[in-house]
Amino acid sequence: MAIKTYKPYTPSRRFMTTLSSSDITAKPSVRKLLIKLPTTAGRNNRGRITSRHKGGGVKKLYRIIDFKRNKFNIEGKVSAIEYDPYRNCRIALVTYKDGEKRYIILPSGLGIGDVVISAEGGLDVKNGFAMKLKNIPIGTIVHNVEMNPKAGGAIARSAGAYAQIMGREGKYTILRMPSGEMRYILEECMATIGTVGNEDFANISIGKAGRNRYRGIRPQTRGSAMNPVDHPHGGGEGKTGSSGHPVSPWGTPAKGYKTRRKKLSDKLIISKRKK
Repeated sequence: MAIKTYKPYTPSRRFMTTLSSSDITAKPSVRKLLIKLPTTAGRNNRGRITSRHKGGGVKKLYRIIDFKRNKFNIEGKVSAIEYDPYRNCRIALVTYKDGEKRYIILPSGLGIGDVVISAEGGLDVKNGFAMKLKNIPIGTIVHNVEMNPKAGGAIARSAGAYAQIMGREGKYTILRMPSGEMRYILEECMATIGTVGNEDFANISIGKAGRNRYRGIRPQTRGSAMNPVDHPHGGGEGKTGSSGHPVSPWGTPAKGYKTRRKKLSDKLIISKRKK
């Protein structure tokens, strides 16, 4: 996908880049697949900010995506490629032979008129086809992988993301995650063949602070610009460096400190992600 640049008729335009929308073929047309999600601006039910730097943003509707791919053995055709404001990849509107329409994450290389199908097994290894992990050949690139059977895809859903099937052991499939982590996943989980499209999303330049405000991201204030009562890095005369290691406003080390809690699923991790 092409990346657009602009003439620098303002300072921010000089560095701003956007993705071409030439691949988008239609605007949302299936009303029952659109819902309005409540906005919280990072506040909980008591009105207290529990997630900082959130607020504002343009109005948008959530598209209901078929992450489960559980419409087995019924062919569907890609009838439209659409923009989704809640994710960085494109989505495809699939029309099935029985008339039902669903949104799926658009795999790389899939276009208008292409056929997609889901089944427990026995399908060709083609982009957009979905099968259980136990029936997908070793070495295959997959995305939208379930972590628990029938729960819906949770792994490798963002633009350009993919996982790879590395082997099998008992009732588990060995999967290399997008982070490089090696992990056991139950072989009954569903996965979709191919890589998520819109790979060039990682190469765009925001260009100006206002574009993040459109996305509902508020500015951050450096800790060193605060007073000592507000942040461990605050205080001092002029631009003084922080004493000791960098920390969060609550004192948690910000670099190299492991914050992951022990989980029951830790036993399914073969090797940790690459540092």
